Amino acid sequence: MSHHGQIIPVEDPGTIEQTSGSLKTVALVAGLGGLVLSGLLATSSQNTDRLQYSYLLNFCFVLSICLGALFFVLIQHITRAGWSAVVRRLAEIMTTGFLPLALLFIPIVLLVINGSSVLFEWNNHEVAQNDPLLKHKMIFLNEWWFSLRAIVYFAFWIVCGKFYLSSSTRQDQSGDPRLTQSMGSWSAICLILFALSISFAAIDWIMSLDPRWFSTIIGVYYFANANVAFYATLAITVYLLNSSGLLVNTISVEHRHDIGKLLFGFNCFWAYIAFSQYLLYWYANIPEETMWFMRRQENGWEVVSMILICGHFVIPFLGLMSRTVKRNPSKLLFWAVFLLTMCWIDLYWLIIPEVSPENPALSLLDLTSLVGIAGITLAGILKLSDQVSLLARKDPRIQESLSFHNI
Repeated sequence: MSHHGQIIPVEDPGTIEQTSGSLKTVALVAGLGGLVLSGLLATSSQNTDRLQYSYLLNFCFVLSICLGALFFVLIQHITRAGWSAVVRRLAEIMTTGFLPLALLFIPIVLLVINGSSVLFEWNNHEVAQNDPLLKHKMIFLNEWWFSLRAIVYFAFWIVCGKFYLSSSTRQDQSGDPRLTQSMGSWSAICLILFALSISFAAIDWIMSLDPRWFSTIIGVYYFANANVAFYATLAITVYLLNSSGLLVNTISVEHRHDIGKLLFGFNCFWAYIAFSQYLLYWYANIPEETMWFMRRQENGWEVVSMILICGHFVIPFLGLMSRTVKRNPSKLLFWAVFLLTMCWIDLYWLIIPEVSPENPALSLLDLTSLVGIAGITLAGILKLSDQVSLLARKDPRIQESLSFHNI
């Protein structure tokens, strides 16, 4: 109900298929073109090692947006949030990206199973057997256990995302409030499994690139990055929909304000986690820990580190703090694009020094593989949700969301 008790009419924005036009085809062509071009570039320059790292970097980046979307859906249900009902369907749609991403992860699994140790040094059994530290880690870091864990992560993410999207779309037809209760009751156990899966995925795919280094905070670090990337993507998506005349009377300045607040808040959380990790390692001064940071403080990588300190925290902290900025569509769009770029640079800083410690310069492969993985994932999302409405029209909390006002 609104503040005056009247029912606010709920618009029907149509399905993804009706509103996305030719975007699916464009995304698919761009995605396939990006991957083919990446392969050709890597082969011609004999730089297949860099291709593997570029591929992993962009895979983790696109995955982080989908993971942030899944967390958003779960947290809205467990808190019984009303304000977000008009934007929650957008996040539910983003979770369908886990299926194309699972297929895109297959090349990495095949490389590991076939004994390649370009990405993961621990997969070189001869090196691992002769290294006292790696030898003891082989019970966890081995090709079959690594592959099985990846299957478990994706199985959970796909099933969880599918459950929430299908329950929500069934409610579009029936209006049954028990579906909301069911989604709420499952959210607690799903959040626990989500925390475990994102933490171990970060350990497997990011931390184990340097198997001698360890961090108890890497899972939370990647989680923070995923949330910033998701809220930035959500802000961009809302802007593009509104610019196309969709959900203009549904998603208001109040909702954009809250998306901006969450983007700002999680970016501060990312800075807190990143600084916490650095500070702990700095004052402990243990070689196994500090060598990882030293690699990122020399040979030009210190410039990337400074870009993250200033660009991922100081500048957006000052730029996005204002209420006025969060409520201005074009200004919020600017900061969303800016922070999404910073999330990519953050993962670049985590992953690429392992293959290019002497040179932090961008490779064309980083950009072609980004287009490839993002394009394929977007095409998959649009295909898998083509009959889904952009709005959860019969959600019990839709009236609360439509009449929502920030205090």
